[in-house]
Amino acid sequence: MFLRRPNPEPTREVPMVRFAALILAAFVAAAPLAPAAVAQRAPETFAPLARQLLPAVVNISTSQAVRPRPGRPDAPEIPQAPPGSPFEEFFRDFFNRNRPPGQEGAPQQPQRPQRRGQSLGSGFIIDAQAGIVVTNNHVIDGADEINVILADNTSIRAELLGTDPRTDLAVLRIQTDKPLSAVPWGNSDEAEVGDWVVAIGNPFGLGGSVTAGIVSARGRDIRQGLYDDFIQTDAAINRGNSGGPLFNMAGQVVGINTAIYSPTGGSIGIGFAIPSNLAQRIVAQLRDGGRVRRGWLGVNIQQVTDEIAEALRMPGGARGALVARAQEGGPAAAAGIRAGDVILRFNGVEVREMRSLPRIVADNTVGAAVPVIVWRDGKEETISVTLGELPTDPQQAAAPPAAPEPARPVELTGLGLRIAPITNELRERFNLRPEQRGVVIVEVAPDSPGAERELRPGDVIVEVQQERVSTPAEVQQRIERLRQQNRGVALFAIEGAGGQRFVPLRLRGERGSPG
Repeated sequence: MFLRRPNPEPTREVPMVRFAALILAAFVAAAPLAPAAVAQRAPETFAPLARQLLPAVVNISTSQAVRPRPGRPDAPEIPQAPPGSPFEEFFRDFFNRNRPPGQEGAPQQPQRPQRRGQSLGSGFIIDAQAGIVVTNNHVIDGADEINVILADNTSIRAELLGTDPRTDLAVLRIQTDKPLSAVPWGNSDEAEVGDWVVAIGNPFGLGGSVTAGIVSARGRDIRQGLYDDFIQTDAAINRGNSGGPLFNMAGQVVGINTAIYSPTGGSIGIGFAIPSNLAQRIVAQLRDGGRVRRGWLGVNIQQVTDEIAEALRMPGGARGALVARAQEGGPAAAAGIRAGDVILRFNGVEVREMRSLPRIVADNTVGAAVPVIVWRDGKEETISVTLGELPTDPQQAAAPPAAPEPARPVELTGLGLRIAPITNELRERFNLRPEQRGVVIVEVAPDSPGAERELRPGDVIVEVQQERVSTPAEVQQRIERLRQQNRGVALFAIEGAGGQRFVPLRLRGERGSPG
């Protein structure tokens, strides 16, 4: 399409100017357009793609055994007494007396387990010969019977091979003489913002439905767990689409639809899918062994802020993951990683921010020795760590032995903190562990740097600028030394109710005074 000016007026041109203009026009016409400037055309129809993919997308129906309630749905279940027991007649008489009007004296029917079925979600077949089906864990969670409903409405009892609640994935297997269709995995890393995608699923139990949209964003963290890395799409995803596939235009699965953002419960154009590159590794482990083995480093971490980076004199600003604690007996502690280290690279992969580290670690092989680059004492160090297997329950680090109790409290007026040695009285007052060491905060002034960082009475200062402290005087000495060095931030290691964390506090220049 060309734009034209209506009724152009004739103009006079200098021959040399006209010649230069012709040369420029010829050059522009001959130059190829930059690839980024060439937009893909929207497909005229998604019908061929839908015909190809629909047979491999299934509905998931689950059922649970429930006992009928006498008289009304909110009535309690009738206790099941052994036949011939004296309690049998007692329970029958009691519940007959408490039936709704019109039912008094009616014979009590024997209580038989019933099954409640409901079409809950979607799934897709990845191996037609073996009958392997992928869906979300929350679709089948708690079910004692799972049925897979094919595109032709054939219902097949499914076997649960394994689940992974951490990534909300589940793998099923079905056996049938019917020929099955399967869909291949795609490379989710190649999906770019703006690419066309197609979602197929079972919204509101209606059956196979097709919607189309684009990739709206990548790497979304929706606070569902440590491994959040969702693809966001505006393709309509509703209740019942959970577990269904998100396809690229080549008919490959690039995501598994698992969540929506909606104040109403219906689609408002904000849906989230698990990337296929993450799902494919999990599915393979669930299919082969029924469980997932993830690499484990054994550290508690927190975000590196600009102030923390300044306190640690890190070039390039905030990046990496700050180790708040290396868990005792964990792989990191065994390798020499310690609290205050900032993990910059893990097995060659840059750690851009804290939340990416758990995913990077989990993707590595259990038992493998991997290089970890940390920022420590003003320089980079490389530490070799042999990865363990992520335990089911989080492991807590054992606290070091208690320090001797010094004598005098100190008021850190520039920070708005009043600190004291840990005494038996303060242990009881703040419910501190018997082996707790450090210096306890007993008061936080309003509108102070300590209050701004949400420090509270009962929090314990363990380190100042990555040096252990056991008395208020040691805390004061560390702060005075930083002021003498014209340092603007002091980095505190704080142990509180939620565990250990690092807190940067701005130094205002005031000197501490004995309390």
